Amino acid sequence: MKIKFYGVRGSVPTPVSPEQIQMKIAAAVERITQKDIRDEDSKMKFLASLPEWIFGTTGGNSPCIDLRASNGTQFVLDCGTGIRVFGKQHTPPLDNTYHIFLSHFHWDHIQGFPFFDKIYDKSAKLEIYSNFPDAEKYMTGQNTLPYFPKNACWDNIKDHIHFNLLNEGCPIEINGIKIDSHKMMHPGDSYSFSFQEGQKKVIYSTDVELQTSDFDVTIQRNHFFKDADVCIFDAQYTNPEAIQKENWGHSSFSYAIDFAELWNIKKLYLYHHEPTYDDKKLNSILQAGKAYQNYKNNSFPELFLAAEGKVIEL
Repeated sequence: MKIKFYGVRGSVPTPVSPEQIQMKIAAAVERITQKDIRDEDSKMKFLASLPEWIFGTTGGNSPCIDLRASNGTQFVLDCGTGIRVFGKQHTPPLDNTYHIFLSHFHWDHIQGFPFFDKIYDKSAKLEIYSNFPDAEKYMTGQNTLPYFPKNACWDNIKDHIHFNLLNEGCPIEINGIKIDSHKMMHPGDSYSFSFQEGQKKVIYSTDVELQTSDFDVTIQRNHFFKDADVCIFDAQYTNPEAIQKENWGHSSFSYAIDFAELWNIKKLYLYHHEPTYDDKKLNSILQAGKAYQNYKNNSFPELFLAAEGKVIEL
């Protein structure tokens, strides 16, 4: 399986501001020495040596992930604004079929759908999967006048879109990929999805407020997370914010680390980033997470920050 991030922000899209760009430039200039500008090669080496939060960006699009199976089957996880970029950049699957999994219907997870080029391609086939019986009603409500022009309204795009209802604990199989769903605590509910190809298992778990019961190994349904190779997990808050925003439906990075450790998850990608956090803040959260692991004398799971353009291969 190959995974690529196209949208990693939660709540609302968050473009990089002019002030943040100025801060990045200032931080880079502070690091320059005479030897870094001797020639073109020195300049390139200097740029390559800069921390990711200076030389790049985590990204500002709302949630969307491209998951491609080894046999070419195309999965799309959520339809935030990142799906517009996905539609422009990806290589279409040979069968022109897209299996779209929607965790829930809060706007940041569907608002990019009307801007996904493939909804206007009548030769494409869009299979939408969710655990909500009224999924089509919700998507229809977004693609209506006066919110979008007539050519983007549901009646003009619906003929090649099909909805599939999922049931928690009842796995389905698509072209050899086993997929299951798992309800998590979030206002209005949100579902995590697991994708298993052979012995490799990926879990997408956005918009989750971890509960004490999620750590209970005696509850069989919790074993959904056990032994995942990769888990993309909601870590929107720091601990103080998670306490202040109880019942908002999101977790802190340290809770996510504890959870991944308990369930023997190999690689944890912190996801659904808080829109008020700039790249420097997000980098500090990653470093704080690694320091937390060191304090616990445990380097497991491997810890990463989900960022637009980042690719995972299994």
